[in-house]
Amino acid sequence: MSQQPILTIRVASKNPVKIAAAEQAFRQLFGQQVLHCEGVATDSQVSDQPMTDQETLDGALNRIANLKQQTPNVDYYVAMEGGVDLLHGQAMTFAYIAVAHGDTLSHTRTSALPLPQCAYQSLLNGEELGDVMDRLFNDNNIKQKGGAIGVLTHGQTSRQQVYQQALLMAMAPFINRDLYL
Repeated sequence: MSQQPILTIRVASKNPVKIAAAEQAFRQLFGQQVLHCEGVATDSQVSDQPMTDQETLDGALNRIANLKQQTPNVDYYVAMEGGVDLLHGQAMTFAYIAVAHGDTLSHTRTSALPLPQCAYQSLLNGEELGDVMDRLFNDNNIKQKGGAIGVLTHGQTSRQQVYQQALLMAMAPFINRDLYL
């Protein structure tokens, strides 16, 4: 019995939530195919806490470009960049998910989660969202657990689930190549 070829995926982060989201999305899409999904620390070249939609997108795209240089000859490159912005007067957190395969690049944005004003004010003062959530919820390392999404929805959804869903949508051009030519 021969083993199926390995599909290699690199995630532009060592965060276990992001790696798990990527691995689960690819397993959902490619089923029984053997996957090798690995996280690699990769610079976003933006602020530690992106505070605009554009800066967040730039961070995801920069991570893809840097990851491709760091680890050539990979089947898929994935980057997930969380950010914050004011949308219609409400502070929201969201992420951009970018995927590259060969010369094709796709990206999408997650759903947006309204943030409490006290959290947003802390972000404006230079803190990162994960640290703010740790303080507000008296916890440690929330960003590598359910994230702000998990604690603010009382566990009804998680950062991993939201990122996984967005990654599945970003994969549309790769699984429907004939429609996206």
